[in-house]
Amino acid sequence: MSNKRIDPVTGTETTGHQWDGIEELNNPLPRWWLWTFYATILFGVIYVILFPAWPMLTSATGGVLGWSTRGDVAAEIQAVDDAQAPMRNRLVETDLAALGDHPEVQGFARDAGAAVFRTNCSQCHGAGAAGGIGYPNLLDDAWLWGGDIDTIATTIRHGIRNEDDPDARWSQMPAFGEILSEEEIATLTAHVMSLPDGTDPLAGPGGELFDMNCTSCHGMDGKGDQSLGAPNLTDAIWLYGGSEEQIAHSISRGPFGVMPAWGKFLSEAELKAVAAYVHGLGGGTEADPATN
Repeated sequence: MSNKRIDPVTGTETTGHQWDGIEELNNPLPRWWLWTFYATILFGVIYVILFPAWPMLTSATGGVLGWSTRGDVAAEIQAVDDAQAPMRNRLVETDLAALGDHPEVQGFARDAGAAVFRTNCSQCHGAGAAGGIGYPNLLDDAWLWGGDIDTIATTIRHGIRNEDDPDARWSQMPAFGEILSEEEIATLTAHVMSLPDGTDPLAGPGGELFDMNCTSCHGMDGKGDQSLGAPNLTDAIWLYGGSEEQIAHSISRGPFGVMPAWGKFLSEAELKAVAAYVHGLGGGTEADPATN
């Protein structure tokens, strides 16, 4: 049964709704509001025709204009790439060791290399390149494979102990836990820990073990061999931790860190740029004239 009636005061029909004695008048919506509402409907119809709108199973409707935010971003990236192309070409053509003679190219390389580093290297070496347990600190001058700019570029290009690049840097420390007794491991650990304090690497019982098992890679003086990636044991810089437990673990298990061959993923300009950036962080060395 309808509760609609004509309101005696305004002469307007009510909707039949009533709350606590208050009745709702059935006034028409303002024309401006209706036209605005109709305009939004029309806008919505036009939008879904022109632009991506409806989600599908694997994608969305593309719209007749073919526009997308991805396309805008790709166009902006392409514009930047085009603007940087001449400088990238100069970087590719410039010998890394001669970058210092071309300040403009060197500045570009280090700026571009910082971006490459943040994208590809910071996950292991840290945002500040200080490294961590198992990941070398790139800020100091302790380089396992050499720290001049060309050597750094070679390490980045081919990687370390990976199976993807036949020219990857390669060395392997034996797991001496399978060779030496626990007592010998403890003696050798204490001896290695004392080397940064100036202990003769070949002195005492620990020295005998060191001579028999470690000198072939780390040298008679314990200072390592960059051609083998064997670290200097006298500088108190420990890649896998310097506590007694950590050093004993390294001796027993034989660490085996792997670095990708970035030459398979980076362009030549990107590779040279990140080499220049890493070399310029503060720990890079000059090339040894004897090796040139």
